[in-house]
Amino acid sequence: PPGNKELEPLKYSKVAAAASVSRRKAELCIHGTTSLLSRCLGKGESVALVLRDIGVLLIEGTRVQLKFYYAFLARLLGREELEKVVLKVPWLLDMLVSPLASVALLSFSGRVIVFP
Repeated sequence: PPGNKELEPLKYSKVAAAASVSRRKAELCIHGTTSLLSRCLGKGESVALVLRDIGVLLIEGTRVQLKFYYAFLARLLGREELEKVVLKVPWLLDMLVSPLASVALLSFSGRVIVFP
């Protein structure tokens, strides 16, 4: 049916190569992280997943928000193009975060489990 996507298995060997670790270590880290994330969400805890060089995925209850690092978007679009877009659509600034910002300050409750 339209809209259904076929899932592909995660390629642990590619992840391992990108992270310069063994395949086994990559697999254990991914399984450990997803297991802990699942338990936290199951208990209704707020969670922030820090995506290195990209931004922060914040999950609080039913609210899911991805805040991007300016440098990441500037690399994707180019700095000048990003500035043009932000001028036309100023609310996009709400989707930007500094890599130096406290993740707890991004949450409504101020209480969040941070996954590095």
